[in-house]
Amino acid sequence: MSGLVWVALLACAASIALVVLAVASPGRATVPLSRLDPSATPARSRLAGAAEDTTALADRLLGRTGRTGQLQEVLEQAGIQTRPAELLVITGGVALGAGVVGLATGGAAIGLLLVVLAPLGVAAVISVRRTRRQAAFMAQLDESLQLMASSLRAGHSVLRALDAVSRDSESPTAEEFSRVVNETRVGRDVKEALEEVAQRTGSEDFSWVVQAIAIHREVGGNLAEVLDGVGTTIRERNELRRQARVLSAEGRASGVVLFTLPLVVSGLLAVVAPDYMGALVRSSTGLVMLATAAALMVVGTLWLRTIVKVRF
Repeated sequence: MSGLVWVALLACAASIALVVLAVASPGRATVPLSRLDPSATPARSRLAGAAEDTTALADRLLGRTGRTGQLQEVLEQAGIQTRPAELLVITGGVALGAGVVGLATGGAAIGLLLVVLAPLGVAAVISVRRTRRQAAFMAQLDESLQLMASSLRAGHSVLRALDAVSRDSESPTAEEFSRVVNETRVGRDVKEALEEVAQRTGSEDFSWVVQAIAIHREVGGNLAEVLDGVGTTIRERNELRRQARVLSAEGRASGVVLFTLPLVVSGLLAVVAPDYMGALVRSSTGLVMLATAAALMVVGTLWLRTIVKVRF
């Protein structure tokens, strides 16, 4: 028989022997007595301990800067279930990894550039997620109001109507309304919880809904009809918003092209003529020119966004 067959037979024999030993003498599982003590701290690995210590250090640093609450609010608006200290540690790890890769592949200048760009990339991802989440909430608001009005006409209370929206809607509306219901059940005022939803989602339309509910709690009235009226106004505003977005599409596309074109051309030149582009990176004058160009590109992009952004 060939050597491969012998190896297969030996592997099968070893597997059978291990199974027989496990069945014949299973032994007795030993549990340390410390696990029976509820006050005892569970054992942790070195890697987990290092991660917890690093997160605690980042938490203390954020506490000294006073930005913990602001960063937590941004993460909640983006729908990211991560603590600010954990995000800081993750960002530092990404920047360190990007710097090492850049140093190994392109030298110290590329590594330093990637270290600077990595936190900016993380911030851009968070900003995009927050914008998409807020846009999704605003797009679902009309259906949410119709569902609330239907629940109120059926004789349910405001809290039951909010619960119905949390169960029958999609994300992020379901998550936000579920949070309102849970906070209200533990004793928080429903108006305060709804005001925080309007603040997290950045929805001016939903702030009108909160005001309508607050006025109804004080003076009474038919809240279902009020919500229908608010829903009609929101639909008209959404239609106007879509028309404005279509009319400003050319300007937004121009901004994207003007921002990405220099980056694409620089990347192609770096591949086709690396010596030509290397002169910009190796000299101090070239680095100053690159920094100036990047700053002007950012200013131009923000300027174009301000021009094409319609406020009403």
